[in-house]
Amino acid sequence: MSLPPEKASELKQIIHQQLVKMDVHGRIREVLAETIREELAPEHQQLSTEDLIKALRQRGIIDDVMKELKFVTDVNEKERTSAPKPSTHLVDREPPVLKRTNIDPTRRYLYLQVLGGKAFLEHLQEPEPLPGQICSTFTLCLHFRNQRFRSKPVPCACEPDFHDGFLLEVHKDSLGDGSKMVDATTMLSICDPVHMVLIKTDTFGETTLVASYFLEWRSVLAAENGITNVAVELLGVGTESKVSVGVLNIRLEMYPQLNKTLSLEITNTQFALERQKTAEKERLFLVYAKQWWREYLQIRPTHNVRLVKIFAQDENGVNRPVCSYIRPLRAGRLLDTPRQAARFVSVLGYERAPVIGGGGGKQEQWCTLLAFLCRNQGDCEDHANLLCSLLLGFGLEAFVCVGTKAKGVPHTWVMTCGTDGTITFWESLTGHRYIHRPINPDDPPLVEQPKPLYPYRTIGCIFNHQKFFGNCQPSDAVEVCVFDLHDESKWKPMSGEAIKSVCSPGTTSSVPPFPPLCASTIDAAVTSNEIELQLRILVSEHRKDLGLSTVWDDHLSYLLSPALAAYELERTTSISAGNEEFQDAVRRAVPDGHTFKGFPIHFVYRNARRAFATCLRSPFCEEIICCRGDQVRLAVRVRVFAYPESACAVWIMFACKYRSVL
Repeated sequence: MSLPPEKASELKQIIHQQLVKMDVHGRIREVLAETIREELAPEHQQLSTEDLIKALRQRGIIDDVMKELKFVTDVNEKERTSAPKPSTHLVDREPPVLKRTNIDPTRRYLYLQVLGGKAFLEHLQEPEPLPGQICSTFTLCLHFRNQRFRSKPVPCACEPDFHDGFLLEVHKDSLGDGSKMVDATTMLSICDPVHMVLIKTDTFGETTLVASYFLEWRSVLAAENGITNVAVELLGVGTESKVSVGVLNIRLEMYPQLNKTLSLEITNTQFALERQKTAEKERLFLVYAKQWWREYLQIRPTHNVRLVKIFAQDENGVNRPVCSYIRPLRAGRLLDTPRQAARFVSVLGYERAPVIGGGGGKQEQWCTLLAFLCRNQGDCEDHANLLCSLLLGFGLEAFVCVGTKAKGVPHTWVMTCGTDGTITFWESLTGHRYIHRPINPDDPPLVEQPKPLYPYRTIGCIFNHQKFFGNCQPSDAVEVCVFDLHDESKWKPMSGEAIKSVCSPGTTSSVPPFPPLCASTIDAAVTSNEIELQLRILVSEHRKDLGLSTVWDDHLSYLLSPALAAYELERTTSISAGNEEFQDAVRRAVPDGHTFKGFPIHFVYRNARRAFATCLRSPFCEEIICCRGDQVRLAVRVRVFAYPESACAVWIMFACKYRSVL
């Protein structure tokens, strides 16, 4: 490799400076004198270059020089994009590349560093991943006072190599004078924990919730120099909520440094008072809930079998009032309409909470919002809670309904009450909306009754962040229910004050704060092209195995785009548009005497091979992909629609045209 003259002279200058700095010339002179004196016979005073290099190597001087020179080269490469560092900061490993961040010197920050993990025993036998090999990864997600962070994915191992730092802003304008630096005493009153969620992503892109932990960060206020190290033991989720899954080493540091730290006694007293106050509020609510339930059962003995859910377990096995899982959530600029919000919730993955062992029982696990969003997957309760929160954010009167579907399967969905009395059911797993028109069982047989289109059979209770109602009508069948929530003979309410005491975001509440939604990191056009290219390869290989050649029609593929856009628009708004133009374009592209066939399908994941395998299970799609005939031309079009939290709706359309031969 030849260098330009100016680069060569610059490199020589760097090497010379390094040699002078290490006093290499002086050390060589010492070695030279020592070698002549000790190792050469008096009659043979000739010393070759090889002898000198051998002596230098034996004393480790060459190794020292090479180490230093190699490091200086690395540093200079980094310095092209960052400010030069003084030589006193040099260490014997490559320095990390640090991103520049804007820091307001009038604000307080908590610098949280994750310095590796240990004792993740489930991955004890995990082999070291080879370079470039796809492996399962851990990702750590954080939420603190409306700020969200995500670590770099690290390979799953017994001691995962987490090395990330997060700068959390503690001081907010809402605490008072924005220009005044907040002190340790004021920060002690900020009881919001740092919510940490650990996600595992396998080699197929499937995510699993590993742990959810609330970190009490205020111990740093009593630490010397405003720095403390914490070993956080993470416990599992669901049925494994009492089992340790691993330990994270965390370092907490206040920035700027505190002028005066608090004593350990003060912080411990504050924590004890908060726990005591929270426990007392929860005890009083439990006493009230028991009394409410006794009164509800006295109305009608059959109420005992109705699905009236007052408490639900979160991912850590903690019982929380169901109202605490709801809070008005505004999506900023990420979602524009309630129907778009319903579409977004429906494209988040659906998976029932895992159960160890058989029996077909349903493991109850209502996830906190951060755990649900980070995993991008959850049960119907998680979807309904999120949709209800978003609809409340859009100013609607929304409730989560707890009841059953066909065959008595427990289910939750969302209901909105219009100002004109219109009751609308929203299915959070599909985004479908249904208008509820109750059947009057007292009407004569000849009176025509509305036929319900919704899949719901019974309803036991409804709730949101401020209200809870138990259904005390003679029948809990949805089709005959009247949703007059002001009539206490039909809906038994809970005290709003009692709910507020444990569910409102307050200073001593055990309810975790809601995180904001994050914009999508998916480039829809790039992802669409990637999936489309992979599907073309899969189709060509599949047809090759059948002894068929494959000819792609790029123009026909492009013409399928309007149809996919129309399908997504219809799912979002329930309005169908643009079908006439699509049909006209296809008629023009398909000559007389030829046949056109198309098959659209919808997914909420981006795995092309998995989607192709699903498509082949449909006889209509298989007929298109394996089409035989004269002048067969194939087309495929993929359109990815990105939503917040990197959720996406993936529409695929396979098509073919061929000459009909009778």
